[in-house]
Amino acid sequence: MSLPTVDPGEGVYEDPLDLMDEIDALKKEKDATLLAHFYIDGDIQDVADFTGDSLKLARDAVKVETSTIVFSGVHFMAESTKILSPEKTVLLPDLHAGCSLADSCQYEDLLQFQEKLRAEGRDFETVAYINTSAKVKSLCDWIVTSGNAREIIDRVPADKEILFVPDQHLGRYLQEVTGRQMILWPGSCMVHEIFSVQDLLRAKKNNPGSIVLAHPECPHSILEVSDFIGGTEKLRQYVMSIKEPGTFLIATEANMIHPLEKSAPQHNYLPVPGIMASSGETCACNRCPHMALNTLQKVRDCLKYGKPEIEWQPYFDKARDVLERSLLQ
Repeated sequence: MSLPTVDPGEGVYEDPLDLMDEIDALKKEKDATLLAHFYIDGDIQDVADFTGDSLKLARDAVKVETSTIVFSGVHFMAESTKILSPEKTVLLPDLHAGCSLADSCQYEDLLQFQEKLRAEGRDFETVAYINTSAKVKSLCDWIVTSGNAREIIDRVPADKEILFVPDQHLGRYLQEVTGRQMILWPGSCMVHEIFSVQDLLRAKKNNPGSIVLAHPECPHSILEVSDFIGGTEKLRQYVMSIKEPGTFLIATEANMIHPLEKSAPQHNYLPVPGIMASSGETCACNRCPHMALNTLQKVRDCLKYGKPEIEWQPYFDKARDVLERSLLQ
């Protein structure tokens, strides 16, 4: 259980245990299912019906039988859930919960770049990381998560070039592991960009025998000194496979430690420090500010009042085709 905090959006302290009980009651009353990403606060994960990475939650969402889905995550995740389950009411605790990666690749910019490549005679397919808006997905041939990216890249015909958007670090990693050259969009995740190699090496030295786990969204300099690289679900499966107690240094969003501790409590988990680009100071800033907008109070309120709701948009139909082909087939 994390330390109680005052939600700045609410201004009034409410006991987390009371809120969790209220959420459980509201889920039954409102015929709702709560999904929570691994990067969400541990208290919300504990009261959720499903937790996981983007791929697992996308697949979980289509199996939900309740009339309402509350997605505790960020906007593109709730959008994808609505697209794959159009008959459901899909709620997001805070509509301002966005994504720096999604922001780095806008619809008009991608469309213009695709048209430029086609004008040059380039024959390519566009592969997008799931951290993109539905409008951007409607321009793409494939959608990948960190959990299925290698599999999807193998499905792109060998005679086609690959335009990979928006995460340059994940794209560069996929180039290495698949041998496919790609045209890389210059986007990156604000959380994974800030990890400090020097502080990681210092932490490794201070914890002899420790194992570094990194998400492939991390810069190449971090991946070079990591012992195991994988998406969030693969990281969880990896620590579960090691029975002998050990120490793991975690180079991804710090809330990921919560599901790791639940799945393999025999280990010790330490977050890798980040470094603030503005000042060069080391900080414990490897938290996604967008994910942090999800609070127990906001989960309770969106269940109680049935909003904010993800509304169907005209471009969702096209995005649905690529999402179903990429994630469900």
